[in-house]
Amino acid sequence: MRDRAVLVLEDGSRFEGQAWGSRGEALGEVVFSTGMTGYQETLTDPSYAGQIVVMTAPHIGNTGMNDEDPESRRIWVEGFVVRDAARRPSNFRSTRSLESDLEHDGIVSISGVDTRAITLILREAGVMRGGVFSGDSLQLTDAEQLERVHKAPDMAGQNLSDRVSVSETRVVPAVGEAIGRLAVIDLGVKESTVHHLAARGFDVHVLPSNVTFKEVKAVDPAALFYSNGPGDPSASDHHVQLLQSALGESLPFFGICFGNQLLGRALGFDTYKLKYGHRGINQPVLDTTTGRVEITAQNHGFAVDAPRGEEVDSPAGFGRVIVSHVSLNDDVVEGLTALDIPAFSVQYHPEAAAGPHDSTYLFDRFRDLVLAHLDSAKGVGANA
Repeated sequence: MRDRAVLVLEDGSRFEGQAWGSRGEALGEVVFSTGMTGYQETLTDPSYAGQIVVMTAPHIGNTGMNDEDPESRRIWVEGFVVRDAARRPSNFRSTRSLESDLEHDGIVSISGVDTRAITLILREAGVMRGGVFSGDSLQLTDAEQLERVHKAPDMAGQNLSDRVSVSETRVVPAVGEAIGRLAVIDLGVKESTVHHLAARGFDVHVLPSNVTFKEVKAVDPAALFYSNGPGDPSASDHHVQLLQSALGESLPFFGICFGNQLLGRALGFDTYKLKYGHRGINQPVLDTTTGRVEITAQNHGFAVDAPRGEEVDSPAGFGRVIVSHVSLNDDVVEGLTALDIPAFSVQYHPEAAAGPHDSTYLFDRFRDLVLAHLDSAKGVGANA
């Protein structure tokens, strides 16, 4: 028999279950992820820092864990909530159980709860703070547990990039013929992203989130990249100012997820918090420039507030901008393209581990953008 555990939501809802992973207390923003597979990639995605993740797929842990699929150096979720936890893994790639990794990284988790009921609450009321309590924390009364939840910080206003970023520069060499150095600001970058960029010929320099524009320029980059990451984009003024400096010098830019929100802010648009966000590997997106529909992987709780269906002038003075992609579920902005400077971004994850792979072409688009910019610069130099 397993120890008892309880999930407590901010609205007072309580879900009794079994303790899983580490024992103790976990507090954070409770969100749901609709992916039917890829729980290892979800758990190790730094964008989930500060959040308790509820998996809508009922059976979790069946395929165990391995050393090839992690997206970062550890599990980042604050807590983990599942319906049916696998008693033992069964997969030829598995080297250990999911629970052993949850225990190793101190992730307080709960199983045996009605995740469908939890998801319906979050869909109706919106994401909210919550806590998973097991072990000694069960000695707290129901009222004391709820008080702990209410005292937990809201996601709005939090800057979490320093928490998940590298502390020192890391370099991943280009695969094949190199086309130049790429400065990647690590706001919570995933390993799959780094590998895709290196495969396009970039010498990838992964830089700490607190890097200055002067330090970025010292890399002598051919382009700049902003990664995914956790937290509220309105709390990242430093990254907005750095990006505006880069855009002012026409340094080619590509941003994904959090990077899309920061490009939106740099161009002069506002951001806002979504009711329950987009999380999972089955999110439909329309490319407004081609009419093509992509099934995408997403993980975000904030979005850019920009006009759809028309060219607009950047409020920050960077020329014309269009919303290049929109969500087919709720019309949320899913991509931005600057028409007068070499910059674009998408709200979803084109690296998409563990799939789908509809959007990997965006890495090729970025490579083509950088090569065109380099050729243009050579032409200007020759004419001079």
